[in-house]
Amino acid sequence: MTAADVAEFDLCGPLPEGVTVLEASAGTGKTYAIAALATRYVAEGIPLDQLLIVTFTRMATGELRDRVRHRLASTREALDAIAAGAAPGVYDEVVRLLASGTSAEVARRRDRIVRALAEFDAATITTIHSFCQEALGELGFAADLDRDHRFQEDVRDLAEEVVDDLYVRGFLTRPPHFRRAEAGRVALKAIDNPSAVLEPRAAGRSTYAGMRVGLATAARAELDRRKRAAALVTFDDLLLRLRDALEGPDGEAVAARLHRRYRIALVDEFQDTDPDQWAIMRRAFAATGTTLVLIGDPKQAVYSFRGADVFAYLDAARAADAHPTLRVNWRSDQRLLDAYDALFGAARLGHDEIVYRQVRAAAANRAPRLHGAPGAAPLRIRVVPRDAPTVRLTSGGTASPASARAYVARDLAADVVALLESGARIETRDSDGRAVGHTPVGPGDVAVLVRRNVQAREIKTALEAAGVPAVVAGGGSVFASESARDWLVLLQALERPELLARARAAALTAFLGWSAVRVAAAAEDAWDELQQRLHAWAGVMRRHGVAALTETITSSERVSVRLLEIVGGERRLTDLRHVGELLHAASADEQLGITALAAWLRRRIEAGDRDADADDRARRLESDAEAVQVLTVHRSKGLEFPIVYCPYLWDPIWIPNEPLPATFHDAANGGARTIDVALDEDNQDYRRHQRQDKEEQLGEELRLAYVALTRARHQAVVWWAGSWSSRNSALGRLVFERDADGNVPATGSFTPTDEAATDRFRQLAAAAAGAIAVERATVVDGVRWSPPQEPWTLLEAATFDRALDQRWRRTSFTTITAGAFEARVASELEEAPGADDAVEIPLLLPSPSGDDRATASAAVSLLSELPAGARIGTFVHSVLEATDFAASDLDGELTAHIGAALDRRRIDVGDPAALAGGLRAAIETPLGELAGGWRLRDLPRSARLDEMGFELPLVGGDAPTGELTLSAVAAVLRAHVAPDDPLAGYAERLSDPALRSHLRGYLAGAIDLVARRAEGVPYAIVDYKTNRLAAAGEALTPWHYRPAALAIEMQRSHYVLQALLYAVALHRYLRWRVEDHHPDRDRPLIVYAFLRGMAGSATPVLDGAPCGVFAWRPPEGLVPALSDVFEEGTAA
Repeated sequence: MTAADVAEFDLCGPLPEGVTVLEASAGTGKTYAIAALATRYVAEGIPLDQLLIVTFTRMATGELRDRVRHRLASTREALDAIAAGAAPGVYDEVVRLLASGTSAEVARRRDRIVRALAEFDAATITTIHSFCQEALGELGFAADLDRDHRFQEDVRDLAEEVVDDLYVRGFLTRPPHFRRAEAGRVALKAIDNPSAVLEPRAAGRSTYAGMRVGLATAARAELDRRKRAAALVTFDDLLLRLRDALEGPDGEAVAARLHRRYRIALVDEFQDTDPDQWAIMRRAFAATGTTLVLIGDPKQAVYSFRGADVFAYLDAARAADAHPTLRVNWRSDQRLLDAYDALFGAARLGHDEIVYRQVRAAAANRAPRLHGAPGAAPLRIRVVPRDAPTVRLTSGGTASPASARAYVARDLAADVVALLESGARIETRDSDGRAVGHTPVGPGDVAVLVRRNVQAREIKTALEAAGVPAVVAGGGSVFASESARDWLVLLQALERPELLARARAAALTAFLGWSAVRVAAAAEDAWDELQQRLHAWAGVMRRHGVAALTETITSSERVSVRLLEIVGGERRLTDLRHVGELLHAASADEQLGITALAAWLRRRIEAGDRDADADDRARRLESDAEAVQVLTVHRSKGLEFPIVYCPYLWDPIWIPNEPLPATFHDAANGGARTIDVALDEDNQDYRRHQRQDKEEQLGEELRLAYVALTRARHQAVVWWAGSWSSRNSALGRLVFERDADGNVPATGSFTPTDEAATDRFRQLAAAAAGAIAVERATVVDGVRWSPPQEPWTLLEAATFDRALDQRWRRTSFTTITAGAFEARVASELEEAPGADDAVEIPLLLPSPSGDDRATASAAVSLLSELPAGARIGTFVHSVLEATDFAASDLDGELTAHIGAALDRRRIDVGDPAALAGGLRAAIETPLGELAGGWRLRDLPRSARLDEMGFELPLVGGDAPTGELTLSAVAAVLRAHVAPDDPLAGYAERLSDPALRSHLRGYLAGAIDLVARRAEGVPYAIVDYKTNRLAAAGEALTPWHYRPAALAIEMQRSHYVLQALLYAVALHRYLRWRVEDHHPDRDRPLIVYAFLRGMAGSATPVLDGAPCGVFAWRPPEGLVPALSDVFEEGTAA
């Protein structure tokens, strides 16, 4: 398909159906298009909660959510204004479309938009990984996801540990056939690309190539096993597990569920997808008839190093029902676009199906907006002369790259100074293109885009030498900074403060700021005093963490004041704080002490800039003052700047020639992403794959050049320097070796002379009718910018006068009762209450007869050998949540889920068969007369909600109108609970001073099980308890779970309060979801299932109730009255 064959997408045309791949070239307003499409779908009758919008980063998600909300709100306001008589012509085309038609049609569209705004918090606008996590969560037992999983973005340490273990295991009894470093490269490459095919697949296991394939395969499997054992989940895991669910035996059911959930799916930044993500979208939506719109630009596919795969985009484009494009550029001036048309032509950017497409500027941007600049052309090409005094030549007569880079940096700085001193200004216009003012060009209007962090530092140094303020955005990993090394030295000193060598090293860090002279001259008492400080700081860290340590040292050592007095101090202080935050997070997440934290930091420092791609590790801006931004092209994607400098498009990336794993797309295997780990240069297949890997990387360089240049609104400045390697650069191949059909070779064949290069650039300038200027780069030494002086303003410290509501918080049953049971957990060992404990809490229950006691004490609990502890409780809950109680083979069902849970997290549960038998008995235990003999066994999967989460506002929630007290709850209980109720005495226990008695904010929690019943009481709340109620050393029997004992335990452990909170949550849920909900008719049966006391049909029944089961139904009026108190509280 040629550029001319691609249809232009019309936002006001028929709404897309089926699969549409919408190509959005740089600056064509894809976010605007997505928001407009979402608004149109909503207006035409698609409920907002059935619309899925997916993008790839958290930051982009926030922006997209804001844009969609704003678009809906502005459209509603416009429709209201038009209905009131405003002219439709003042609004954009989408509003005019929605305002067309009959008044009834327009009113319906407006009402749908109003409803969407009211329900906007329910909109699914999310990252691809959050979508996968939510989908897996909704699938419940069908999803391969531990309910208690912990999300961990980075498992590199665990992966390195796996590689170490496999390497040692493989070569423990024989000489290693390859080095550990090589093993790491192979295994980590395979881990980072979990779905890539490994080659050579046919290699024998005893060959070196076969061993590497085996190592890579084993590393993937072992890392997955260890993650499951620790209940860790990564981004890749979320994708792979949803993909596997869609492609597994139940895939059709999973896809059907997602199809029912979403009628429309819009996917942003689809050029950054990968085969697994496309497989999910294809299987869940494309194959089920859901409308799927995939928006992206393959010309901006530059994230292969992060796992993105433009071949997946191309696969989707080939399979799509429609493949239109956006043709209006809302960013750049028309003459700059004309220059790009001449520069790129119809170039194919790394693949025959990735073609540069011409776009036109929006009407308001047809005329230039930059005025008075020294170089008026929108695209300026500056040629570095090889005969310049500071440019060194190689023996072949080409420019030395290092000397050319230094020359370009100085020339760029001088050019920026000339721009800032020229009085250049940028015209601002309204949406109709009318000029409304001008702003002078300042440093903040300029961005310099480079390929590597070392280049960014070189440019920043040159700019600062010329007096131009500059900041490096994301200039490499913060772990490669001097501040990270200072932190490591400090941690080592805190680990062993008695070692004088470590104290001396710490003294030289930015934390203490001693000079070498002071260290050399320090007396013994000075070192004693410093070591005492280090001891004290180590104590602060152990007790309160890294954040407290940072604040302690910063304050006592005046770190901020000292660093801000020196050149580069702001940068260093920013890095110190940044590393401190990362250390604090690692310490908290992984429970690391000082020694382990130092080791953690040492590994990060050794990785250096290899970790720079992670957003949390990229160095932050050290200042928000107006300055030239220097950043990598990758980091600039999605941004725009008035004036862009691209100093190094002539300098290609360095691709090592040494044997490394080769990543490529195998045409013989359907274009599958493949990694060849043969690492054998004598192997013809490996050499071919290595060349293909290099060609794909150089193809991406062409797209990076496109990304860099299209960031500019008004002007772009590029350099050309004729080094030997510049023949392989994106600029060199685009300009000098592109053929008439737009084909650009993967590698260049020659470097033109300066004269030939200049002539070719002038040809481009002629084709662009003056939109391109060709200039000789002439460095002017001694140039320095003198910024205009602004008058001083007197600064005044801000006064903090806002009152903080110290009682407002997100609370739960656990936090309310934490003071009463500080050291307890729900399933820990308990002392058994005796018969005379009834004196403590008034109970109007007769004591069982001696025969009944003998019967209940005769049988040992089926779960008597199950260990105690919170982890056991969590484990049992996860098994019961996954189990279908009505399964025909309940034993097999329980055994399978216990086994699966043990695979995910190793925990001592004793004999798994005994656990399965005990849980089966609990499920088959009749729940008593109040339940009408009903059992959990009688509950089908379709009639239950497991782990029903809730978050209820208390007395106004975000805007508190009063206060909720437990004494108010007690008053409601006294008013509604009859004296002969087994829980009548509980109201008095709410005065326990250990309880948190005053509540404001939100109440959060999750109900183990909500059941809908066909007969009798319509709803039931079930809570599973694994409490062990026998005394230490005493055999556990059903007698320990007799009704009187459970009534005492319910009150003593404040489970009554928990049950009441759950009842209110269910009442609020039913009030929201059930149209004819009646609080008294629908008041639930509350069942607390003490699993260790339940024995199936053989469960002893004492005083009319089965052992192990506490069943209670709140009196009429109690639950709505409590709900009212939760909502209204008492006067503040």
